[in-house]
Amino acid sequence: MIAFIKGIVAELGLDYVVVEQGGMGWKIAYPHADQLHLTQEVLIHTYMHYSDVELSLYGFSTSQEKQLFLRLISVKGVGPRTALNMLAKAGDDAIVLAIEQSNVDFLKKLPGIGAKSASQIVLDLKGKLVETPVANKKQAAKNPQIEEAIQGLKNLGYKGQDLNDCMAYLGTLEAMNTAGYLKRGLQYLQQKGA
Repeated sequence: MIAFIKGIVAELGLDYVVVEQGGMGWKIAYPHADQLHLTQEVLIHTYMHYSDVELSLYGFSTSQEKQLFLRLISVKGVGPRTALNMLAKAGDDAIVLAIEQSNVDFLKKLPGIGAKSASQIVLDLKGKLVETPVANKKQAAKNPQIEEAIQGLKNLGYKGQDLNDCMAYLGTLEAMNTAGYLKRGLQYLQQKGA
């Protein structure tokens, strides 16, 4: 299996990128092609999908996004193309949050997902996408950038359990600066309806 490809962007499409590496052009279905530009050097995490009719390469900007994709395609009725379209439309953080909060209405709005599929995704994946909140909170409490972001949210009027939940959520994310954590924290709390 090809875990990742590092190379130069040779071609861009609406939902794919061709990465030139070692004299070969790898065509990769990619949910964020609009964020790339020609001749840019990229590292794309990949998943190779085999079926009776095709062999396809799917790409992701982070290993976290790839892991969510693999979880999504494990759900009956969700294929790789549908999972990739979900990631392109909503992003991995919003999808994880919707699953953890059993937000079927949000999932139903994603391309290729009906009520039955949305319910099945929640049933199969809720509680399996993030570590336990206690472990996440301990991890987040050791991170000064997360502490600063939580303080910023507190200054904006958020408090109590909402902040505890937000801190646990931020502890699941890849490392970023304080502004990045603050932005993600605000998105989390707004979607939660806090």
